[in-house]
Amino acid sequence: MSWMLVAAVLLATAGLLVLGVLAIRLWLDVRALAKGVDAASRALAAAAGDLADAVPAQGAPAGERSVPAA
Repeated sequence: MSWMLVAAVLLATAGLLVLGVLAIRLWLDVRALAKGVDAASRALAAAAGDLADAVPAQGAPAGERSVPAA
């Protein structure tokens, strides 16, 4: 009967080790994803700033633009 107890403890320990390894891998993937999201949001903010800077430079100011006839 003691071999069953040892087997149960070994299986539980192995299961916890597997869960620990998977948790570490998940944490690393989430960290990499967060870095990618941060880089993308910074690129979008820079592009929005460039677009905001470029729009008034083309043609008349926003208040003086003519509306095309329908």
